[in-house]
Amino acid sequence: MIRRQLTDLLLKRMHTGKAIMLIGARQTGKTTLLRELIKGEDQVLWFNGDELETRTLFNNITIAQLRTYIGQNKIVVVDEAQRIENIGLKMKLITDNFPDIQLIITGSSSFELANKVNEPLTGRKWEYNLFPLSFAELAMHYGVFEAQKQLPVRLVFGCYPDVVCHAGDERAILSQLTNSYLYRDILEWERIKHPDKLVRLMQALAYQVGSEVSYNELSQLVQLDRSTIEKYINLLEQTQVLFRLPSFSRNLRNELKASRKIYFYDNGIRNALIGNYADMAMRQDAGQLWENYMISELRKKRHYGEAYCNTWFWRTTQQQEIDYLEESDGKLVAYEFKWNPAKKTRISKTFLNAYPNSSIETINRENFVHFLIR
Repeated sequence: MIRRQLTDLLLKRMHTGKAIMLIGARQTGKTTLLRELIKGEDQVLWFNGDELETRTLFNNITIAQLRTYIGQNKIVVVDEAQRIENIGLKMKLITDNFPDIQLIITGSSSFELANKVNEPLTGRKWEYNLFPLSFAELAMHYGVFEAQKQLPVRLVFGCYPDVVCHAGDERAILSQLTNSYLYRDILEWERIKHPDKLVRLMQALAYQVGSEVSYNELSQLVQLDRSTIEKYINLLEQTQVLFRLPSFSRNLRNELKASRKIYFYDNGIRNALIGNYADMAMRQDAGQLWENYMISELRKKRHYGEAYCNTWFWRTTQQQEIDYLEESDGKLVAYEFKWNPAKKTRISKTFLNAYPNSSIETINRENFVHFLIR
């Protein structure tokens, strides 16, 4: 089993008087991580929200019933909690009335789970996201050299645990993920009337990775109104299929102020949507894949390291641009992503003049390890 970076952090949060909430897209390994977390514990009560029996049990549960079910157990796990009606209030009953119990909640649908849990458990929970496997996790498991050697494969097929652990079956697994699991929660909970158009929207976004996204253009392309396009993108972001990167603007009149780019949390999902599994050496979109991979990896690294920062891209109306910006503790760092190490990076003097205290780093396939595991 590939050890997850969150394991030690979650162990540190155990029995600190708060519930632990673990959110992630389906098939990212939440249940496997939980089993590792409670390994060796013999007083664990495990509920699975996917089971009708569990959902029925929680329908009108009382404190007295909870006390009977919990018994002498010290840990209560509610897996796939988003399937249980009014889950937040039920979990509040446990945290309020059983202070010695460690409650752990998982969910694959963050928009549904967050809506039901956040308010009832305000101040009573630690919340973490679990993403597809990170480069740091692969390096810890396989060694840095082997993980680096696998990079071209990861850029094409991505880092979902099943994909990484079943070499040769990548296409079949990704096909199943994109057809069965990826938007199951959205289709179930939002009762989307045009699932075919949701798929077309995702395909359109996959082709536009690393480019500015126009909701109006997408609306014309997919034949859905602008508000529906925005709603679908919100849902895809909340279920951790993709994420938005806004534009940075502070000093200059010609900086783009309301633009956004969209990236996928996993390259394999992006490539599965457009049906392109060609090797990196054969691809016209190698730069896009590299940019998507690095931004998603940096996002994982910051989250797992609890290093919170603001993130953007930067561009002017004259098409001067920087791929990615991070700001932490008032320090602004700019990143340029170049798949080809021999390709020269043009550093915008406009940006440096406007933000003289910032620094700029160029990340390519020869030096990226330093940025991801330092």
